[in-house]
Amino acid sequence: MKIIVVGAGRVGYTIAKVLSDKNDVIVIDKDAESVAHANELDVQALVGNGANVDILKELLPFDLFVAVTNNDEINMLACFSAKKITGGKVKTIARVSHPDYIQKPVSKKPEIGVDVMVCPELALASNIAEILSIPGAIDAEVLAEGRAEMIEFEINEGNPLLNQPLKELGLHQYCIISAILRQEDVLIPDGKSTLMPEDHVFVVCKAEDIGKAESLFSPTAKTSKKKHGEKILLIGCGVIGFYLADLIDKFPDIDLKIIEQSEERCLEIVDQLPNSLILKGDATDIDLLREEGIGHCDAVVAVTESDEKNLLCGLLMKHFGAKKIIIRASHPDYIPIFETVGVDIALNTQTATVMEVLRLTSNLPAEILKTLPQAKSEILEYTATEKSKIVNTPIRDLDFHKDAIICMVVRGDEKIIPSGSMIILPNDRVFIFSKPEAHAKMNELFK
Repeated sequence: MKIIVVGAGRVGYTIAKVLSDKNDVIVIDKDAESVAHANELDVQALVGNGANVDILKELLPFDLFVAVTNNDEINMLACFSAKKITGGKVKTIARVSHPDYIQKPVSKKPEIGVDVMVCPELALASNIAEILSIPGAIDAEVLAEGRAEMIEFEINEGNPLLNQPLKELGLHQYCIISAILRQEDVLIPDGKSTLMPEDHVFVVCKAEDIGKAESLFSPTAKTSKKKHGEKILLIGCGVIGFYLADLIDKFPDIDLKIIEQSEERCLEIVDQLPNSLILKGDATDIDLLREEGIGHCDAVVAVTESDEKNLLCGLLMKHFGAKKIIIRASHPDYIPIFETVGVDIALNTQTATVMEVLRLTSNLPAEILKTLPQAKSEILEYTATEKSKIVNTPIRDLDFHKDAIICMVVRGDEKIIPSGSMIILPNDRVFIFSKPEAHAKMNELFK
């Protein structure tokens, strides 16, 4: 594909880097230094305004147009211009952050020429809110419009599930273990597989069974929940912080404190977050932390604009005894480093935008719901048809790839945890946890 990327900041650079191996990528940015940085990749990089029709006409034809500058209006105008000069044929993606333009992480605005509108800040806030709603989770992903959930748990020493064959645990009634991450190895389990301490397990369950799954895979988190609710501290209430506070503010029985250094920002948000306590102060002020009893927090979330401050705050809170530390890392390369030095979860804002671009450039006859870099795998959603080889045959009799597993089937409004005797029917939505090595076999089964 020929792909235009407008904006050579962190998001644009990452998108160009991911796509340049198999596509013809052109990056446009008004900043010469950013363009020079992009030129380090195998791409064509131009200095200019990506919303300028004259510039875009010189680059015709192109297949995908991605606008990811830090200016919402320029991104939307650039997409509109690209649609206009291609007669509506090009696919467009715009990064948009302001709540006046977008109310959910991913939406569509075809009336202004935007096929996919992504709010990375809201996507990150939603991801963190989902993790906070399941205290024992390391990560969580909503599937099938909220009907199901994939949750990542860490198995601790003393868990009663240890060293027992999975087929003897009776899990299949309400959940399925899609994968086990054991140090650097990713295992697609079968009935003989067993769990070991420090394993990370990816569990898919029905939405109504999340509590049961948490009780099994993270029993200490479940039993330690206080009757009067969770205590959460949010550090930084910029765009991401506000989106997250607004989501948490609606949670029942949550004690949310916000530390924001800017007095002006505190005054802006105080009336918009009526159920939260907003404190003006520096989150690295040890006297303030002691005064507010930070050691009793169930979770601390640091989402300031500074990676260094987020890390420092996270480590300070850990020192004071906070149970779970989640921080924003604006640079994806920092994530494994932060998690190595003591942060429980580090997340970044680029993921949502990159994922949407990958969906539009994927050759798979499936939707990529989530890429899991740590597990070197993806969650894919296929829809079975009458011609698909996978239909009308018990799952146990299929020539299924060892590096993939069916983890959920949605049939109309019915959610089904699959068993070996289950038969896939036409129009079933089939959710598969798959390594890249299994993609060809999955495509063949669903052709």
